[in-house]
Amino acid sequence: MITSIKHYLKHEGRYLAAAFFIPVAIMFFMYLSLNIYWGSERSVLASDAFSQFANFHASFRNVLHGEQSLFYNWNASLGLNYLALVSYYLGGIFTPLVFFFDNSAMPDALYLLTLLKIGCASVAFWVYAKNTFKLPRWTFVSLSVAYSLMSFITAHSELIMWLDIFLYLPLIILGINRLMDDRKPVTLFVSYLLLFVSNFYFGFMIGVFSVLYFLARLTTQFSRYKRTILPYFTTSLLAGCASMIMILPAVMDLRANGETLTEITQLKTEATAFWDILIKNMIGVFDTTKYGSIPFIYVGLLPLTFCLFFFVTKKIPVKQKLAFGSLFVILIASFYLEPLNLFWHGMHAPNMFLFRYSFLFSFLVIMLAGYGWEKLEPADGGYLAGVFAVLTVLMTLAKFIPDKKSYTFVTIDLYVATIVFLLVYLLVIMFYQLQKLPRKRLAVLLLILMSGEAMLNTNKMLNGILDDWNYASRSLFSAPYKDYKQLVTQADKANGTDFFRLESLAPISSNDAFNYGFSGISMFSSIRNRHSSSVMNDLGFRSRGTNLNIRYQNNTLLMDAFTGIRHNISDQEILKYGFEQIGSQGKYKLFQNSNALPLGMLTDSSIAGLNFPENDNLGAQTALFNQLAGSNETYFTFASPTVIKTSNTTMTHVAENEIKLVEKKPNLAKEVTWEVTVPAGKQAYLSLFPTNFGQLESSTAEVMVNGTAYKTQIGITGQYYNLGYTETETTVVFTVSFYGTKEINLVDPPVLLLDVNAFQRSVDAIQANGLAFSVDGRTATAAVDIDQPQTLLTTIPYDKGWRAYLDGKQITTTAFKDGLLMLDLPKGTHELKLVFLPSGLIAGIVCFVAGTGGFVLFALYCRKKRQLD
Repeated sequence: MITSIKHYLKHEGRYLAAAFFIPVAIMFFMYLSLNIYWGSERSVLASDAFSQFANFHASFRNVLHGEQSLFYNWNASLGLNYLALVSYYLGGIFTPLVFFFDNSAMPDALYLLTLLKIGCASVAFWVYAKNTFKLPRWTFVSLSVAYSLMSFITAHSELIMWLDIFLYLPLIILGINRLMDDRKPVTLFVSYLLLFVSNFYFGFMIGVFSVLYFLARLTTQFSRYKRTILPYFTTSLLAGCASMIMILPAVMDLRANGETLTEITQLKTEATAFWDILIKNMIGVFDTTKYGSIPFIYVGLLPLTFCLFFFVTKKIPVKQKLAFGSLFVILIASFYLEPLNLFWHGMHAPNMFLFRYSFLFSFLVIMLAGYGWEKLEPADGGYLAGVFAVLTVLMTLAKFIPDKKSYTFVTIDLYVATIVFLLVYLLVIMFYQLQKLPRKRLAVLLLILMSGEAMLNTNKMLNGILDDWNYASRSLFSAPYKDYKQLVTQADKANGTDFFRLESLAPISSNDAFNYGFSGISMFSSIRNRHSSSVMNDLGFRSRGTNLNIRYQNNTLLMDAFTGIRHNISDQEILKYGFEQIGSQGKYKLFQNSNALPLGMLTDSSIAGLNFPENDNLGAQTALFNQLAGSNETYFTFASPTVIKTSNTTMTHVAENEIKLVEKKPNLAKEVTWEVTVPAGKQAYLSLFPTNFGQLESSTAEVMVNGTAYKTQIGITGQYYNLGYTETETTVVFTVSFYGTKEINLVDPPVLLLDVNAFQRSVDAIQANGLAFSVDGRTATAAVDIDQPQTLLTTIPYDKGWRAYLDGKQITTTAFKDGLLMLDLPKGTHELKLVFLPSGLIAGIVCFVAGTGGFVLFALYCRKKRQLD
């Protein structure tokens, strides 16, 4: 075997190396032009994706080092099924490489992984091309470069978890070909299995496409290929069965925790128009990756030309053209018809980054280009020249016929570059056809030209990301790490064996808890427990809509206590009753809350029927606290602040109890200064509630009081902006600076006053009935000693994966408001143990063993049958 590998590398090594290093070098130099490189100030990821993916990978590094559980993560959104998150964000074979990086160096790890994934995608297509097309070896490299640097990959390169799937797509198609032609199923099974395990979401899209491809190829020679129907579906089903080890827990988590399908409300997709296909096949055309985009389908002008040549040359059978042309019909129809578009997305509308299956169009173009390129000969009857001419005319029409307000992102220089490359390709191929250029030199020259074209397109795509999202500053992630981590470690030591949570008032990102290893509330993720986030939203932690976001900032002391927030990290004073500074590191300070409640709270069974008033988070907080404390306290009252000054804004009352702030000069803060008298013994908050969330975009508000200022995003964080605690009656003057939009409408802001004496009485009562837990990985344990049956409410998100054991015997768990774990306990002294195992994991393991074992037997059967034949 070693001898055969050496022989293979001797003859193919330089082509293989070229296929890997050319796209990597192009991507590297394009990053370099944007000041993105190893250890640079800029990150390889765009701002909104940067910390999210870096933090997720840091958490996986912690798993690999044995610091966290693979099954459950306590670090964000109160806690979540971590295996489900891995199945979408971290399931690729390259992810374990983060083992070799410190958490603070995750930007460098992701830089390496991005280049590595693009290079490996190119190599995978090279392997597919070499085993599929009869072309010069350098042509395989040309096609590989075009594939790995298609617009979909480069325009979405900040979404690093998507890049894995481009390694498997060509190998799956190769596996289908090998099964149909040679009855060899191993390549297909392994490729399918790795794809589904890496990313179930894109696995669905590629799975559907590959079935359509099989059926299309089946029709080209039905009498020959009909015998492969059973082997193909057997291999596919066995691979799908084996992949259930990841897919089944993920799907069960999504179904159980509130994920819903999108309703079909229109026939045509929203932003698409007639000329889209031509426009998006021009060099460097980037519209947006946000809402309103059209599909990214560019894979190179020469592959597009040879793909069209595939359909016009007489050397390709009509049956083959119809079969593969039908795949184009389905994909193009999907771009324009919303039901088909939603189907490719699993009937779940994407959150920006639209038409996520459009890379399949690009792959189909380059695949058929290979078959068309095979037919290129010096004398082709002028068909190829005709394709170049028609394509040039169509590109010109697409640029100049549409209304000037359409396709404004297609600049004249992009159009000129496209036409120039088309003409250069035509000229080079004409030299070949006139027999003035040998076939081998043609292949090398076209590789150079296609690499240059790919470089130009990649530059435009990366600059498009820069304009859309900006490339984040690396130091924003890495610089605070040492100081933050030391304070987190200090907080852990202060907690001892009991479980408490920590949150930041100076967050680096919404997913800091994953990176720094603390148990918090904030999170942004497509994989989340929507039921628990919905309960938290009712209690004032804003998590609207599909619950992609949940944030800790801007809530009350009641919720600090209830969720067990024992520590805050901040870069300034926090002005909160019950919080005392216990440490500092660099510019950050650590505060400890004397009123943090434990993970579990004992109460009576009536809590199961507790109702929250609708759209009233203060009413919900009051009802919950009084229930747990067995009290009837009034915690909140309101005061009306007086406006004493405005700057760069016109304030008007547009309705009863509603104000509008309109800026006078653009791009400057709209500032309003209020004053209010706060009675003794009150924690004061300014309540900022927008009347139109759609108006906000990324609006922020900064509240300045007593030299302390906190700035948060209005539509994402809670509404209660802390004004501080006063032991004596005090007049508080505070200024709010609004950024981000020309105008903003708000409920006329009241000042919320929390009676800390009532709060303290209730906290003490709840604390007396608290049940402290110690947490280790996927288990939580507590000692119970009660003299009557009681109900235990925890702040653990409810999940069917939780099992509760009392003195070693399993007991039933229930859900509070569908979102928090709750259970009934009998009187007496007991040991309570909660154990989490993702729902479906055991069944998934059984499926993996059965699917893999079944395939081994099936592969041996196929091998024996080939030998007999």
